[in-house]
Amino acid sequence: MPSPVSADRSAAQPPGHGSVEALITQTRRLKGDVDAVRRDTPSDGADPEERWQRALYDLALHQLDDLDAHLAQLRDGPHTESAAPAEPAGSLVVRPVPTAAPSGSLLSRVGSAEWDLLTDAATWSGELYQILGLAPDAPALTLDELPSLVLEEDRPKLTAMVTDCLVDGKPIDGEFRVVRPDGLVRAVHMMGEPVLGADGGTASMWAVLRDVSELRRSQRTVRETRDSLQRRRRQEQTEHRIAVELQEAVLPPWRGSLRLPHQGPRTLDLAAHRLPAATPTLIGGDWYDALELSDGETLLSVGDLTGHGVSVASGMAMLLGAVRGMALAGTRPGELLGMVNQLLDATVQPALVSAVCCRYRPETHTLVWAQAGHPAPLLYRDGTGRLLDAPDGVLLGATSGAVYGQAVEALRPGDLLLLHTDGLVPGHGPAAAAERLLGLAPRFGAARTAQDCVRTLVEEFGGAGREDDACVLVAKVTA
Repeated sequence: MPSPVSADRSAAQPPGHGSVEALITQTRRLKGDVDAVRRDTPSDGADPEERWQRALYDLALHQLDDLDAHLAQLRDGPHTESAAPAEPAGSLVVRPVPTAAPSGSLLSRVGSAEWDLLTDAATWSGELYQILGLAPDAPALTLDELPSLVLEEDRPKLTAMVTDCLVDGKPIDGEFRVVRPDGLVRAVHMMGEPVLGADGGTASMWAVLRDVSELRRSQRTVRETRDSLQRRRRQEQTEHRIAVELQEAVLPPWRGSLRLPHQGPRTLDLAAHRLPAATPTLIGGDWYDALELSDGETLLSVGDLTGHGVSVASGMAMLLGAVRGMALAGTRPGELLGMVNQLLDATVQPALVSAVCCRYRPETHTLVWAQAGHPAPLLYRDGTGRLLDAPDGVLLGATSGAVYGQAVEALRPGDLLLLHTDGLVPGHGPAAAAERLLGLAPRFGAARTAQDCVRTLVEEFGGAGREDDACVLVAKVTA
């Protein structure tokens, strides 16, 4: 009879994803061929060779199921766990193998046994001694003695399988764990069936036992890795939600123009927006702010705390609160940034922050501003634009005792001021980004409101592919 097991030699080559799919297909086709031959082999004949041959087919099917499971794990990776393959139906009759297989080979993990119920004699193959860790010259254990090697919690399972086999004639197909004399715990899969005597009674029981410890360990590793990834994913989702809630709680609303509770005539038309990164989990520390102060001036600020996540979002909230509090106390922009730098120097967690802080006095149309390693504001007037000359200022948190200069800019009605955080123009350095933004001067000049200008910025730079989020704040002098 030709062997049902054949495989292309190319299957031994290291597989890529496509090769793994081909191996899975080939394995499943092979399983079908083996099963077809197994079904044609008599299962209830008196010829021991036929029973032994059928047992080998059953064993081959189990090994192919294991290979299918391993290949599925290789294809899917640790994110999913392959479902356990269905075991083939049918009885199993095994004649003990007389010689031991080479250590480490596939057959060294498969042993066979026969228990004669009339004489209470037991016959084991050499491989079964290896699996159970017993000396090859030790007497084979009887069915009554076999449970002594089994973990206590698995003994009822083994007893039930053997009882069902001997009393009700049911095939054995189950798994239990054994404790070897050297202390190792091994998972053993057992298949067997009763052999009837001439009088129709059960005369003996045949079985084949496979050491499936490595397969179960691999499946357990995949399952634990999947569970760990799921826990990490849930944690990241929670952190992302908290970071978003922090941003929404701290930043002024960016849908529509920012409305300040003006006590007098409206002097600034304000609008702002946050442009999110393409990856929604990258919640950064960018902020914008506009706050009407008690002396009639308006605070305008933008900044960026390096990093992403909950800690960065909470740090941004702390800094923004500090900036607001100092501005309400009348602190001027340069001095304010110096105090924020001292605050960062005293915190446990080191951080780097870039920022621009401005105070606008409407009575004189004067803008006083300072910066800390941040892109300078852009001023648009009469259809053209330019960068404001930046005073000295290093990143906040970079060095202790840093001093921040101030600049004064005279504005006019109709002027438009653009403040933004780094990364507004994706893929461009500071100089190239400024050039792109200045190129929007004609469109800004034609815009009626600050919100129209923000809408233009979103159309230009808010598309897919952004690597980081960014904030923009537009202030148009109305009177």
